[in-house]
Amino acid sequence: MPLIDHFTFGIVTPILAFAISCTGAATGLACTSRARAASGGARAAWLVFGAVALGGTGIWVMHFVAMLGFSASGVTIRYNIPETLLSAAIAIVVVGAGLFITELGKRKLPAMLVGGALAGAGVAAMHYMGMEAMEMSAQIVYNPVYVIASVVIAIVAATAALWCTVHIRGTLATIVATLVMGIAVTGMHYTGMAGVSVVNPIAEIPAGTSAMQLLVPVVMAVSVVTFLLILAIGLWPSEDEFRTQAEFENRLKMEREHRRMVSLTSTPPTSVAQLEHLDRRR
Repeated sequence: MPLIDHFTFGIVTPILAFAISCTGAATGLACTSRARAASGGARAAWLVFGAVALGGTGIWVMHFVAMLGFSASGVTIRYNIPETLLSAAIAIVVVGAGLFITELGKRKLPAMLVGGALAGAGVAAMHYMGMEAMEMSAQIVYNPVYVIASVVIAIVAATAALWCTVHIRGTLATIVATLVMGIAVTGMHYTGMAGVSVVNPIAEIPAGTSAMQLLVPVVMAVSVVTFLLILAIGLWPSEDEFRTQAEFENRLKMEREHRRMVSLTSTPPTSVAQLEHLDRRR
């Protein structure tokens, strides 16, 4: 039986995977914060952006980077590109479904639980779909205990992520939530990988693309998408900015009304009648 190494490049891949997961989580939380302050099409767009950040960068890219450290002695590993892309699409779609279910359920706990269960099961499906996309000169066998544990962790992590998108506000709380989500997602990945065994190696070289050949396009795509999301976040007013603007406009309205009342009380009756007549004509 080939010997498995999950850390071929030492601690580089797990640290990088965790950092990428945290980046996706932070970007996703910023997107969902904008969604809370928006309405209509703008809100839907921000939820989609949040799904791309959380599901795409925070989960799928983390999985891909962590898998760079996976190797088995004497076994050649390649990737089936269509199945790899399908696993990325699954991650984005299921996280998006969880966000929209939570939003349609008015961000209440039952909706978050349903959305979290769906998103978590989908994240686990993404993980094992990504494993299925691996073409190798051997067979992969899974320990069911670790599979179940990884699914449970995925559901808990997804539910916690949805809770954070609804309740987390403020810089410190966002940082803590980002770290917790990063730990949960990477923990789910390595829990699932702990139950992997590689058996029946053969000398045949499998078809597909190597991880290093995929690395450059993945890095480029993630960099462009992340840059565009951060740019959009920076240009769109935050929830606090919307609230401050609303409070400012409300104060202006109250001041105008106050000045109008002062003007009416200090104006002779005939002039008051004339002003009221002019108001009705407007």
